[in-house]
Amino acid sequence: MQKLISTLRLLLLAGVLLSGAAAASDFVVIVSARNPVTALRAEQVAAIFLSQTGRFPGGEEATALDLPFGSPLRDDFYYKVAARTPALMKAYWTKMVFTGRAQPPRELPNSAAVRKMVADNPAMIAYIDRSALDASVKAIQVTP
Repeated sequence: MQKLISTLRLLLLAGVLLSGAAAASDFVVIVSARNPVTALRAEQVAAIFLSQTGRFPGGEEATALDLPFGSPLRDDFYYKVAARTPALMKAYWTKMVFTGRAQPPRELPNSAAVRKMVADNPAMIAYIDRSALDASVKAIQVTP
């Protein structure tokens, strides 16, 4: 009986995860149109967003911006780029802040606000919904 309950819980969890993935939007990683970066590896993007580095590969300053905690786009981004679930991200930032090693990226309310801030500052990097992309920023290629 216990095995049946465990199996049902796993099936329910899988259904919730799959429905959440289907609801997630298509994101693009962006920098200012004035930033020379055109491509980064996923591990480089993750390092910037996890405050493991504050620089682009060429040495220029890199400052990450985030969407709000709980946003499906944010969850999708961290899962695909850093292989971390929302729970793992929360635990990561709790530890980093508690130990004084780093602060999480600044959060902005939506893709339009993020796009505007990135457009105005070549040092910033972020992710937005693909539908919010315009000429003020450029989508960079993120390779595995």
